[in-house]
Amino acid sequence: MSTLESLMTSPMYSSALLAGLAVVTMCGVLSVFVVVKRLGFVGQGVSHSAFGGVGVASLLAVMLPAAFAPHDGGGGMGELLQFGVIVVFCIATALGMGLMSNRRTLPADTSIGMFLVGSMALGAVLVHVSREMARSRGQSSLVQSWESILFGSIFLVTRDEMYGGWVIAALVLGVAWWFRRPLLFWVLDEESSSAFGVPAGAMKGTLMVMLAVAVVVAMKLAGVVLATALLVMPGAIALRLTQRLWPSVAISVMAGIIGLIGGLLLSLRLDWPPGPSVVLTLTVIFALASCIVWMSTRWARPALVGEPVR
Repeated sequence: MSTLESLMTSPMYSSALLAGLAVVTMCGVLSVFVVVKRLGFVGQGVSHSAFGGVGVASLLAVMLPAAFAPHDGGGGMGELLQFGVIVVFCIATALGMGLMSNRRTLPADTSIGMFLVGSMALGAVLVHVSREMARSRGQSSLVQSWESILFGSIFLVTRDEMYGGWVIAALVLGVAWWFRRPLLFWVLDEESSSAFGVPAGAMKGTLMVMLAVAVVVAMKLAGVVLATALLVMPGAIALRLTQRLWPSVAISVMAGIIGLIGGLLLSLRLDWPPGPSVVLTLTVIFALASCIVWMSTRWARPALVGEPVR
C-alpha cells in the first residue's frame, strides 16, 4: 500500500501512471481490432520502422541545422520536429504495409516483415550518411540517440509528454468512435464489406494510421517492448473471456489498466524495469484468463454415457 501511495502521490510516478493510462486506454481499444484482424506483428513492424524515421531526421538535421537546434538549453522545437518526422515516417510505413498486403498475393506478415527490415536498413544508412556529412561540415549531432527514442522508460515521462499523450489518445479514440460502424463491419467481415458500401481500403488505411500513431506514442512514452505488447495482449485477454464486441473492448481496457498498475508496482517494489514488468503482469493475466476458460469449459462439458459424474 505504501508503494501504491507513492505511485499516486509522487510527481514523477504520478506522471508515469497518467501517461501509462493514456497509452493503455488507446491501445486497449485498438488491441481488439489487432487480434481479430491478426495484425499482432504490425506493432513490431511500425516500432522498428522508427529506425528509418531516425535516419531521415538525422539527415534533415544536418541539412537544416537551424530548425533542429535546441533552444534555451532544452530540446524545444527541434526535439518536437524530430518526433514529428518519426511519426510521419511510421505512418507512411504503416500505410505501405496496408497497401502492399493482400491475402492472395502478399500476406500481411510478409508485407510487414519487408517494411520492417527495409526501414531498419534505410535508417542505418541515413544515420551513417548524416554523420559523415556532419563531420565534413564541422557540425555536432542534433538528433536524439536511437536508444532514447526506441527504448524510453515510462518513469522518465514529463508532464508535457503526459498531457501530449492524452491529447493524442483522445484524437485516436475519437477517430475510432467516428468510424466505428464501417470500421467494425470491415474488421468483422472484410469480404462482404465492400458489397454493402463500406470503403474497405479507407477503413484499412484508417486502422493502420491509428495503429502507427498509437505505437509511436506508446514507444515514446513507455519503450518499444511495452508498445508492442499493449497492442496484442489486452485484446488477447479480452477475447479469451468473451466473443462479444463491446464487452471485449471494455475487458481489454481494464486488463491494460490492471497490467499497468500491477507492473509499475512490481517495478517500484522490486526495482525491475517498468516496461518488462508491465508485460509480465499482462502475461500472468492472460494465463489466468486461459485457466478460467479451461476450467469453465471443463465443468460445463456434459457427461458422456457411462462416464461417472464428478
